[in-house]
Amino acid sequence: MSFEDRQKSEEAKYKHDQELAFKVRNRRNKLFGVWLAENHLGKVGEDAFTYAKELVMAAFERPGNSGLLDKAKEDLAAAGVELSDHLLSRHLAECEAVAKKQVMAE
Repeated sequence: MSFEDRQKSEEAKYKHDQELAFKVRNRRNKLFGVWLAENHLGKVGEDAFTYAKELVMAAFERPGNSGLLDKAKEDLAAAGVELSDHLLSRHLAECEAVAKKQVMAE
């Protein structure tokens, strides 16, 4: 295998890995949003999915998890619901594990 072939192979792998990471992150954020909406904000059905989409969009506004978690905390506070940062972070990690399994199974 030539150097150029190896380089193209590595670039293709990197692109594939980035696409998977993007899908996992967005699925995780959606799962987290639905969980938050249904279990803590009193939203059901389409309202829960709409809220989850809002969280996904908030995650694009700031890098890392800060946009997502900040919006979640603001919405919880507005609803008079108190959840610890630890609980939110832990559930976000659980959603990531589920999202990764789902995306890899597709």
